[in-house]
Amino acid sequence: MTSSKIPVSVLIPAKNEERNLPACLESVARADEIFVVDSQSSDRSAEIVKSYGANLVQFHFNGRWPKKKNWSLENLPFRNDWILIVDCDERITNELWDEIATAIKDQKYCGYYLNRRVFFLGKWIRHGGKYPDWNMRLFKHKEGRYENLGTEGVRNTGDNEVHEHVVLTGDAGYLKNDMIHEDFRDLFHWIERHNRYSNWEARVYYNVLTGKDESGTIGASFFGDAVQRKRFLKKIWVRLPFKPLLRFILFYFIQLGFLDGKAGYIYGKLLSQYEYQIGAKLYELKNFGGQLNIIENIEKTTESQSVAQVDSVSSS
Repeated sequence: MTSSKIPVSVLIPAKNEERNLPACLESVARADEIFVVDSQSSDRSAEIVKSYGANLVQFHFNGRWPKKKNWSLENLPFRNDWILIVDCDERITNELWDEIATAIKDQKYCGYYLNRRVFFLGKWIRHGGKYPDWNMRLFKHKEGRYENLGTEGVRNTGDNEVHEHVVLTGDAGYLKNDMIHEDFRDLFHWIERHNRYSNWEARVYYNVLTGKDESGTIGASFFGDAVQRKRFLKKIWVRLPFKPLLRFILFYFIQLGFLDGKAGYIYGKLLSQYEYQIGAKLYELKNFGGQLNIIENIEKTTESQSVAQVDSVSSS
């Protein structure tokens, strides 16, 4: 380790991220160590990772727990106590690195929340409840793991923890400088990604409505930190009617999303569509076991039709 490097190990989960990886890897160059955990990308991701001198590890998901990030936390040979988790479409600024270098020397905290600035269609989405957007990303390796919300068996959600949060064994602080969230792909990928996310959200909604055990999660508390308050409000939200319409009204009018111009309007409409997908998939989950049609009913209908045809032939 050279003196210019900050004693932090960066973990980057990836799959087919050739558009985002160069900027992401450049932004974390001040870290002492970088691991990119890939899921057998079919594009140039692996080549790009190697060109930046980062460690490339392939992850093979078995369809059960743990998913990619927790597997990495359990299995990778990190040489630093502190871990920084960065998605491929995120950037760590120099100002944030300076703050991180100081923060990890403080013995009071074993983890820190980072705030994200989300850019969409070239615009910082500052309103609509998208900012501040606190995420536990910097923590001591031995002190934090991602919660298990019981969704790993849901089909078509991917192999990576996306909306799960880190559970710490100690206290957490908040850093002042923002990380940047800026995806260089297109709306097709945004919609494709949120199609997968809505599968995950539908199961989370279902778990809330059926009172699933919350042990091992960050918990939900109105008097907790920002993430716990958000989880508490979600328990109320899932029981409300007309959620797609409410999502747009909340984002665009009540939380002033209209101030972000055309990008804010499009973002709000897409969030409303996303909420509709969650609701439709929740209905499918509750009434059809997560299938478009129940196979047993189809078989019974086919059998009944066959019997009717035989009776018709016999009587003729």
